[in-house]
Amino acid sequence: MTRNEELFSRAQKTIPGGVNSPVRAFRSVGGTPRFFTRGEGAYVWDADGKRYIDYVGSWGPLILGHADPDVVKAVQQAAAKGLSFGAPTEAEVDLAELLVKLVPSMDMVRLVSSGTEATMSAIRLARGFTGRDMIVKFEGCYHGHADSLLVKAGSGALTFGNPSSQGVPPDIARHTLVLDYNAPHELARIFHEHGRDIACIIVEPVAGNMNLIAPRRDFLDAMRKLCSQYGSVLIFDEVMTGFRVGLGSAQGLYGLTPDLSTFGKVVGGGMPLGAFGGRREIMEKIAPLGPVYQAGTLSGNPLSVAAGLETLRKVQAPGFYDMLARKTQALVTGLQAAAKRKGVTFSAQSIGGMFGLYFAAEPPATYAEVMSSDKDAFNCFFHALLEKGVYLAPSAFEAGFVSAVHTDADIAATVAAAEAVFADMKG
Repeated sequence: MTRNEELFSRAQKTIPGGVNSPVRAFRSVGGTPRFFTRGEGAYVWDADGKRYIDYVGSWGPLILGHADPDVVKAVQQAAAKGLSFGAPTEAEVDLAELLVKLVPSMDMVRLVSSGTEATMSAIRLARGFTGRDMIVKFEGCYHGHADSLLVKAGSGALTFGNPSSQGVPPDIARHTLVLDYNAPHELARIFHEHGRDIACIIVEPVAGNMNLIAPRRDFLDAMRKLCSQYGSVLIFDEVMTGFRVGLGSAQGLYGLTPDLSTFGKVVGGGMPLGAFGGRREIMEKIAPLGPVYQAGTLSGNPLSVAAGLETLRKVQAPGFYDMLARKTQALVTGLQAAAKRKGVTFSAQSIGGMFGLYFAAEPPATYAEVMSSDKDAFNCFFHALLEKGVYLAPSAFEAGFVSAVHTDADIAATVAAAEAVFADMKG
């Protein structure tokens, strides 16, 4: 038995499923999860001492790679002064000012401890600001595990939601309308029917939780137009895309102005940190200024703030995002060419430092298209690459991430390993 297998067996006795977040359990792909002991740059090492080129990056935050020396130093210096105060610090103000500077749609921002906390707080704020209950989300988009968001589509394309998790009361789910992603005509119809009751739309402006799905321009424009027309709040969930697809995040990339935005991952530099912010008139409804309550003992934790500040300082370097996009595109182009040479049906795409891999002829644009891709082929590909020292997300329905420290040699090695796998799959 390997050390990874020993640890997984031990973990399952005291941790549900042996993991503290479900996708880590490898249930989608099968096999034994890898327990990591350390990370450095573009690499991680598991409990058996095997090294992998890592394209998960803690699910996106590690845009600078594992254990970036400057980020680690910033955290160490903050830790030496105290781990937590439950009181204001100057660094919190520094981070808030920087976020408002980098995200023009935000006049004010509140720091929290996770992406889930950011999105649930933003929705509560939108409801409090509008005095409405209904929210709109899109099939395949994930916004954290708050009750209102663990909702799937019902029997029709335009539908009130049904709980997608036990423990979510149907009475809560009924306030969530679930539509198809990239379907502006559905959106227009639902607003025509229910617009005056809709508090907000919450959307991943680039979907990353059903693999990478690029937004259609007319879909983005429809959301902004309809929210403005009906007085609803447009929330961009940039927990994944924030400072990952560009310095201006997805809203900067596509030139759109949401009313509220949520952030996580990159803004914490690998530490637990989230944020939500937006127009002043909305944010002033948050306690202690207004009647919408939100609080958190560890909000603005000094270690997380230190990691976030240093990360955001470094990503502002001239040419940083051009370099990151070039590396990510090189990976995608190389994988597609390798699959074509071996006659395997495969496609891929990238946006900034995010990428998607699909065993389908073309990159999907909708949840239904994602679900029709060849999941078994992905599972085979995943395990074969894992054996060759390449670590992808253990699910066919997750985006991947390239860091600034992935080298051209890392990408070439990944493409070479994939080509060998494609050859075996075709054979």
